[in-house]
Amino acid sequence: MDKKVKEIPLIPLRGITIFPYMVLHFDVGREKSIAALEEAMMRDQEIFLVSQKDAKIEEPEESEIYTVGTLCSIKQILKLPGDTVRVLVEGLSRAKIIKYVEKEPFYKAEINVLEEDDYVKDNKCEALVRTLREVFEDYIKLSATIPSEALISFDDMEDPGRLCDIISSYLMLKGDIKQELLEVFDIAKRIEKLIVVINNELEILNIEKKIGVRVKNKIDKVQKEYYLREQLKAIQEELGEDDEEKKEITKYKNKIKKAKLPKQAKERALHELERLKNTGSYSSEGGVIRSYVDWILELPWNVETTDNVDIKRAREILEAEHYGLDDVKDRIIEYLAVKHMSKSLKGPILCLVGPPGVGKTSIAKSVAHALNRNFVRMSLGGVKDEAEIRGHRKTYVGAIPGRIVYGMKQAKSKNPLFLLDEIDKMSNDFRGDPSDALLEVLDSEQNNTFRDHYLELEMDLSDVMFITTANTLDTIPRPLLDRMEIIDVSGYTYEEKLNIAKRHLVPKQLKEHNVDEDIIKFTDSAISEIIEGYTRESGVRSLERQIASVIRKSLTEMLEKDTKSENITISQIKKYLGNVKFTYDKADKEDKIGVVTGMAWTAYGGDILPIEVSAMSGTGKLELTGQLGDVMKESAKAGYSYVRANASKYGIDPDFYKTTDLHIHVPEGAVPKDGPSAGVTMISAIVSALSKKKVRHNVAMTGEITLTGRVLPIGGLKEKCLAAYRAGIDTVIIPKENEKDLLKMPKSIKSKLNFIVATHIDEVIKDALIEEK
Repeated sequence: MDKKVKEIPLIPLRGITIFPYMVLHFDVGREKSIAALEEAMMRDQEIFLVSQKDAKIEEPEESEIYTVGTLCSIKQILKLPGDTVRVLVEGLSRAKIIKYVEKEPFYKAEINVLEEDDYVKDNKCEALVRTLREVFEDYIKLSATIPSEALISFDDMEDPGRLCDIISSYLMLKGDIKQELLEVFDIAKRIEKLIVVINNELEILNIEKKIGVRVKNKIDKVQKEYYLREQLKAIQEELGEDDEEKKEITKYKNKIKKAKLPKQAKERALHELERLKNTGSYSSEGGVIRSYVDWILELPWNVETTDNVDIKRAREILEAEHYGLDDVKDRIIEYLAVKHMSKSLKGPILCLVGPPGVGKTSIAKSVAHALNRNFVRMSLGGVKDEAEIRGHRKTYVGAIPGRIVYGMKQAKSKNPLFLLDEIDKMSNDFRGDPSDALLEVLDSEQNNTFRDHYLELEMDLSDVMFITTANTLDTIPRPLLDRMEIIDVSGYTYEEKLNIAKRHLVPKQLKEHNVDEDIIKFTDSAISEIIEGYTRESGVRSLERQIASVIRKSLTEMLEKDTKSENITISQIKKYLGNVKFTYDKADKEDKIGVVTGMAWTAYGGDILPIEVSAMSGTGKLELTGQLGDVMKESAKAGYSYVRANASKYGIDPDFYKTTDLHIHVPEGAVPKDGPSAGVTMISAIVSALSKKKVRHNVAMTGEITLTGRVLPIGGLKEKCLAAYRAGIDTVIIPKENEKDLLKMPKSIKSKLNFIVATHIDEVIKDALIEEK
């Protein structure tokens, strides 16, 4: 291969690669490139064209330009509007940059012009040329970009180098691959590489062809089905028969007429039917429209059940199905009485609050039975998406109505009893707060125009009686709580549990096990043993499970011993259920210094909480132990400060805080304890320990304390008093403001406890501590 050195203007090309023997026109707009063209025209009309490595660079440096390019002859220059020049060039030969001579006002380089050797015919070269022609012919057949006439121009071409370059110019290849072909100087290697490149392109074209055929077949199938369907329609019209689409639309229209929908819902349903007619039943949109119309038709817009306003019958049902719960029963009877007199009343929104297992959900079912309303339950536990309540908009794929609308469909009447269970267990995330969506549902002034995002129609919920349940009010948002009437369903007393077990739980479990009541009989003492020794809860859920366990074990023993019946007594309970699981704390039987019995509310219904204070010589440190919460620690510190401020009043050395260390301990250190109601207990124990006066063992107390000695009210009084009674206490000191709660205290407890009310800590200490004789 001969070499010839030249100094020549250079133009870097963006996204273009020119091969020898190739004729090409392109536009030039850069000032440097136009200056290089002008210089070339003034000389011998030759210019060196070489590709940039990155086509996006406006002003490339030397390192950003390939070293191998094509020496070209300028055939024509045409000036275009906007300082752009269109130039027509013909590739002459490959060339390689030796060095750059100038950079301004245009690139000028010293290049080696590479003249190819004369073609020597041999078998290897002939085989390569033939293969190249064959693969290129296959490429032309598959590619739609190259006309088949191009093959004729290659038939008489003998020079393999020229053949290779012209074929390369025809191929639609990436710039870097074309540059690689340009940089191969050996003709045999160039042909081999070109064959490999064309074969790769053939594979891609074959895949594209297969995909195209597959897509075309699908389109043809759809077109064929559409054509056949249209033919079928035409035939049916000629025969006077309706097609399936018309039958479906006629069927929907008849349903809409019979459904007696509100005006707005009827207009919307008919509008959607027109859309279904225009889009066609077989389209994807048709399925969405049908689903929407079905929802409108299935909702109970005007279907209503007749309320049973017979107060006597309603009370009988409530009494028969539930023992106790007088507050709930009275509220329902009041609602029925007012409804009976007024003939129309918006559904109340009641919130039953109480610990697990007290029967909140079953109360709602009984109320529905008493009112003769359909019952539907919706659990809100774990719901954290607003769309669960209001539904999704129809624009979303797979959109469905919210659970309120779904519940109304399930209820099949516009005035059901709708139970929203576990309303305190809702949460929120980035998709919205469901409690905000419930604000409209649970507002009797707004819910007559409730709009679901999916339906986008006003739905009247004012006749629905909503009952919600919760374990605690702390986690319910205040605006939501404001819309509900709170009814406290507290834990059951021992007597209430005994009656519930005898009247409801035992018969229910015997029925579930298909056992006659004469075969297995429970004595009252056996049920009492289960209540006191094997369950510790506010409700009766665990009690029911233990009764079921006793029945199963009893049946097993009867079958093994072949006996006909069994009477369940305390001995059988211990035999079937094992050793006693729970023992209640019993109060001390003697008066002690620094030990005071407090009362605490727990999820199990209440317990006594003894508080011990020990005084010892020291430097005035205060030690608190027993895994106390922050509020309880604050009560202890407030009590300590009060005693310091009033030490002389109780016969305590005013300087005790300098010479005496106090250690306050609440037993059962592994159990976390918190709450403000131990304030009076803390002060009483501190005064006892420092004054060396004993505390009455038969007295328990509860109440929050202030730094001025005021006794503030507390909650959970019923459960606390029940725990005190179980522990053998006969006197209970309570805050004055809790005196009103004694009205709701069960008579069985009230008659056996002596209640002392206190407004100031002095009254508590006077009744709790024993004065020295």
